[in-house]
Amino acid sequence: MARYTGPKSKIARRFGEPIFGPDKALDKRNYPSGQHGLARRRKKVSEYGVQLREKQKAKYTYGLLEKQFRNLFEKAEGKNGITGEVLLQMLECRLDNVVYRLGIAPTRAAARQLVSHRHITLNGGVCNIPSAAVRKGDVVAVREKSKSLEVVDESLRSNSVSKYSWLEWDAASKSGKLLNVPERTDIPENIKEQLIVELYSK
Repeated sequence: MARYTGPKSKIARRFGEPIFGPDKALDKRNYPSGQHGLARRRKKVSEYGVQLREKQKAKYTYGLLEKQFRNLFEKAEGKNGITGEVLLQMLECRLDNVVYRLGIAPTRAAARQLVSHRHITLNGGVCNIPSAAVRKGDVVAVREKSKSLEVVDESLRSNSVSKYSWLEWDAASKSGKLLNVPERTDIPENIKEQLIVELYSK
């Protein structure tokens, strides 16, 4: 299972945003890492550099590597609608992201692990593919024998799914339903998707 395993605080500091979740290192030093990070005496970033930065931010935020991200972009290009928005909607409807949005896991990385370790069901059947597409009406739930997991209980106590209008959560059964594909305004991530489209269109 390909995934980024390098230093996360360093990446978060590069973008100046907690893209991997709460980060004490970022809170203390909210500037790029390196000898000249605080001085910020960098040359003006080119148009390509700005576009590349946005694409990298999206990749790290959703936990994808380049090939997987590019394949998803090509699928988004083939669908009806604005390519950038469709790309974000497809990222949001990945199983690991839905598990994270439902509050079952505190981070996307933790959600990915829960899925790959077979703790999550999709429409009643165990699914261990983090990239599986969740569609309108699909039910994502914690597997019966995994409902007592401490990490799940802690995450559910500290998270609230009510802030996402496109998801419905049933606390009693520890299951959630995708009511509809989220609109761009429903996606809270600070990503300028048009820059990603421009980058891949070169």
